[in-house]
Amino acid sequence: MKQALLKHFPILYNLRVNQLRMTRRLSDHSPAITFASSRKPEAYPYTCKKHQSLLRRRLGSSDPQLQENKVTNLKLAVATMDGILIRPGETFSFWKLVGKPTADKGYIEGLLLSQGEVKTGVGGGLCQLANLLYWMALHSPLEVIERHHHSFDPFPDDHRVLPFGSGASVFFNYIDLRFYNPTSSTFQVKLWLTDRHLKGSLSSEEEWPLCYHVEERNHRFLRKNGRNYRQNEIWRTVVDRKTGWTTKEEKLISNFAEVKYELPVENPDLEGEISLPQQPIQSQD
Repeated sequence: MKQALLKHFPILYNLRVNQLRMTRRLSDHSPAITFASSRKPEAYPYTCKKHQSLLRRRLGSSDPQLQENKVTNLKLAVATMDGILIRPGETFSFWKLVGKPTADKGYIEGLLLSQGEVKTGVGGGLCQLANLLYWMALHSPLEVIERHHHSFDPFPDDHRVLPFGSGASVFFNYIDLRFYNPTSSTFQVKLWLTDRHLKGSLSSEEEWPLCYHVEERNHRFLRKNGRNYRQNEIWRTVVDRKTGWTTKEEKLISNFAEVKYELPVENPDLEGEISLPQQPIQSQD
């Protein structure tokens, strides 16, 4: 009921957003939080994880120009955090580094996922950067202390390289991506763009004794009460580098989201699990 009121009354929605933003600003002044802010241009020698994602993908029937606009927005955001150091006891915050994405800073219209819908707005497309950062953090000892994900699946898979539901959504400033460094080592984020990809690496000043493997399990589509849904789990296995022994296996995420696009099924009225010709996406570490 509350979400429906906010959706149909924009004034109430804007008031709520402003309230949440003010609350976040006040909480960020806590002396208990030390945000990562130092930089080092030279990359640290020991890589925890590298990842890349395509800059341009087919996203349903959306305007391709919005993909080009996204590239512009990503370049601006990448410049705010490339080389950032996450020292022991520090917290990485997406929005503390990027700041509010405004037209005055050069941000332009891009795709946004908001209130269960696909929209456009200034600074749209930055979730791709949050996705990459979150995926790299999962392959490290950094503790993810804040992460949000959309409650719906907006587009069919197209060149997907990460499991469904393994991303992170961001919306200034109260829907943030944050991870904390509980170790005695310093970690570094490096980011850059090529003609085709957004690329990143997470590295450390000393070799970490553990490695991390993240995979999707129990993926399926199903139909319930006339709607299509997608479900899966994201698991992580922690392995000792020297012995090769598994030290920990944990379920990180359980996803259940409504599918907003048509599924290629023979009987769309049939309830229960849906069999599709394609296989679920599996990430390669």
